[in-house]
Amino acid sequence: MYLELKDIKKAFGEEENRTYALRGVSFGVEKGSFTVILGPSGSGKSTLLNIIGGIEDADSGVLTINGDELESFGEKKLTDYRRRHLGYVFQSYNLISNLTVRENIEVGAYLSKDPLNVDEMLDVLGMEEHKDKLPSQLSGGQQQRTAIGRAVVKNPDILLCDEPTGALDYHTSKDILQLLDDVNRKYSTTVIMVTHNEALAEMADRVIRVKDGMIVRNDQNTHRKSVMELEW
Repeated sequence: MYLELKDIKKAFGEEENRTYALRGVSFGVEKGSFTVILGPSGSGKSTLLNIIGGIEDADSGVLTINGDELESFGEKKLTDYRRRHLGYVFQSYNLISNLTVRENIEVGAYLSKDPLNVDEMLDVLGMEEHKDKLPSQLSGGQQQRTAIGRAVVKNPDILLCDEPTGALDYHTSKDILQLLDDVNRKYSTTVIMVTHNEALAEMADRVIRVKDGMIVRNDQNTHRKSVMELEW
């Protein structure tokens, strides 16, 4: 397995106010696959994604990426790992307001030793004609496309997506999901997406269902549906 988690636990708060977000989570992700982590609000899925991304530390357990244990990384190596090997896409777009679409994507390219071509990225995103616009001049879907471009242009090993369509309407959500599917297939980027939308499970290679901080099901899809086949 390219990414492997073993008995990951995480809690917040002290004593009687202590809340357990993850209660011993274990699973693996194959390189180049598309994985959906599915669960309701408060199930621990976003905490799980943050631990994979090195944003939060686990209280216990082991996270291994390409044979390296994340816990053994010093702060400098962990920062370098996040910069060079991970791409992040969140529900909030977090674009730099005074930079154009192209410039926002270039920010991602600067963080990588082996970035993808920015012009090719703009074409894949369908944002070529909007490249000189500021975020305030874009629709929500166009802003999310730009945010995905900024993450993907780094040529990351893993693309982490936390409810990337949560703030978008149905048709725009479909467009964004299609873009993520295209990125996975075109660049063989390992994609891990957190969602509460059950329908999105069908577009993944692997579906990990989380409830109350535990994995309740871990399924391999024998037939990965196209985004256009999905309905919700």
